[in-house]
Amino acid sequence: MWENMTYENILNDMLERIPNDIDKRPGSIIYDALAPAAYKLAEMYFQLRNYVDLFFADTAVGEFLERRTAELGVIRRQATKAIRKIVTTGPVDIGTRWGLEDTTYVIIEKVTDTEYKAECEQLGSIGNAYSGTLDNIDNISGVTAELIDILIPGEDEETDESLRQRYFESLVSQAYGGNIVDYKEKVSALSGVGGVKVEPVWNGGGTVKLIIIDSEYNKPSDTLINEIQTAVDPVQKQGKGYGIAPIGHVVTVVGVNEVEINVEPEITLQTGYTWDDVKPTVEAAINDYFKELRSEWAESNSLVIRISQIEVRILDIAGIVDVQNTKLNGQQQNIELGPYEIPVLGEVMPA
Repeated sequence: MWENMTYENILNDMLERIPNDIDKRPGSIIYDALAPAAYKLAEMYFQLRNYVDLFFADTAVGEFLERRTAELGVIRRQATKAIRKIVTTGPVDIGTRWGLEDTTYVIIEKVTDTEYKAECEQLGSIGNAYSGTLDNIDNISGVTAELIDILIPGEDEETDESLRQRYFESLVSQAYGGNIVDYKEKVSALSGVGGVKVEPVWNGGGTVKLIIIDSEYNKPSDTLINEIQTAVDPVQKQGKGYGIAPIGHVVTVVGVNEVEINVEPEITLQTGYTWDDVKPTVEAAINDYFKELRSEWAESNSLVIRISQIEVRILDIAGIVDVQNTKLNGQQQNIELGPYEIPVLGEVMPA
């Protein structure tokens, strides 16, 4: 709209409006008087163009995008803290603190004398990143601790693109009173949930099954499943409307099923390389591919593990000259999973 309103164009337009019998050359009085005004006008047009972009949902960012999406009740999801399992060699008190790398954890609940739930003190997915022996911040004598399972994954603050996508989806499909879209929106917004599929009337009228994946795109822990069950439709008061579910809906929350995929690639190595040299990188590449697939689970009818995709990733690894004839679970063919299944890597065994 204002692409031509540059400093040069504005200044030239001003000078053209000055009579030709007046000196308009650079350095003249009139030129030096008009140049700063032209500069400020060009700056104003540039800012105005940005303000227009901030007004519309497809180009708005940050606070302006939040204000636009909030008009339809679509609110940016805030960062959350990870809940982890800590195993100790002896009893410790609630509230004691432990550290690992650049994260710290506080004990919030006792499970047994040597098992505890701990909350990461840092917001976001960094709370999911580490496992191993913890540093004893509170100097508890005679006790060591290990950080192991992720019970409820921590999540980073929702990105602009994710918020924008949810906003546009809300314009297309309206959530209402316990319909499928309503369940998807409300359950996906709960802490630790990365996606959900809804199976209505799965066990007769009024029954709903929710199949969830955690925010790290893994099978959810029992702790997370129980928390979502309580938030949606508490077991003790099922169907009575004490959670997100409407009165009369009996909801069952379960996790996705994991399917182990063993990979047997026929690999040609570069001279000087051994299988042990490339194995960790090959496993990491396949795991990354599987995680990409799992991130698409909620919006897919079924996931397909494709041999071609695995071979492309393996071929890109340093030290590998060629890869062919790859088998998945003993068969040289792609594997299509069921609607409630996700792939996890089993063994990688070169043919």
